[in-house]
Amino acid sequence: MPYPQVLCLGEVLFDYLADVPLETLPNPPDAALPVVKSWTAYAGGAPANVACGLVKLGTAAGFIGCVGMDVGGEVLVQILATAGVDLTGVQRHPELPTRQVYVLRSTTGERYFAGFGDHQAADAFADTALQADALPVALFAQAQYLVLGTLMLAYPTSRQAVQRALALAQTHQLTVVLDVNWRPQFWPDPSMAMSHIRAAIAQATFLKLADDEAEWLFQTRDPGAIAAQFPNLHGVLLTQGDQGCRYWIRGHQDHYPAFPVAVVDTTGAGDSFVAAFVHQLCQSQGQCLATAERIQATIAYANSVGALSTTQPGAIAAQPTATAVRSFLQHQAQLLS
Repeated sequence: MPYPQVLCLGEVLFDYLADVPLETLPNPPDAALPVVKSWTAYAGGAPANVACGLVKLGTAAGFIGCVGMDVGGEVLVQILATAGVDLTGVQRHPELPTRQVYVLRSTTGERYFAGFGDHQAADAFADTALQADALPVALFAQAQYLVLGTLMLAYPTSRQAVQRALALAQTHQLTVVLDVNWRPQFWPDPSMAMSHIRAAIAQATFLKLADDEAEWLFQTRDPGAIAAQFPNLHGVLLTQGDQGCRYWIRGHQDHYPAFPVAVVDTTGAGDSFVAAFVHQLCQSQGQCLATAERIQATIAYANSVGALSTTQPGAIAAQPTATAVRSFLQHQAQLLS
């Protein structure tokens, strides 16, 4: 296999999706756990989703993370291997289990986090134990991009691994893409989240976040205003679900609408968007952002991949191939002609 062009660091886990969408969601969502009769497990975790999405689109990618020495860990590693993801950076923990996340679905396809099952604490899983001194340094010397989520900033050991990865990225001049995944339930102390996430943003090249995450972190949904706070950023991508994407990239600010599709499950849609955006950067050596027109085309591509990923359940299982994306965009162009 070729050296991965993109390294994706963070969590890989099982999303347990409720088989039947709920008309009314309880508050808090974990109150629904005894009510739901059946669940289906799908491989997930934002950085793992991005790695698989990249490979499916045609860009070599590697995953760096930690799983347990359990059946779940074995299955997830095999799923990543089958997808063609480089697994040099996968660590195994002898005691902590592989993470499971329970997800409720509404009748409109939206998903809601409902806990880790069996009353497990957020820090009781193998992904929290990613070791900084075991990161695959040789891969950083060969890669061009590092994609990070923010969930691993929640735990002291994995936070050190993230900080080490960012240092390696700076040493080897990797472009850093940071995706804010604000899930307060993952943080043993949610009050620490904002400072750690903002510190990571200060070391990123591109920032992707959702509307509500922008409001929480910056009290604004204006990507240009966010970019003004971080001179290191070349781009801010603000995803808005069925409203599309607002963005600021190298001084160009605009909005691109979402593509209309029949939504089944939105799990992993943002990760598919990130994979598509980074794929375009890799394929063009960054030239896809050279002009306002090319930026629009890049965002359109990312929006299309995100949209297609919502038409089936699960995250990795629903990701489209490059051929499917090309056909979809051609069809959309025909509709407009």
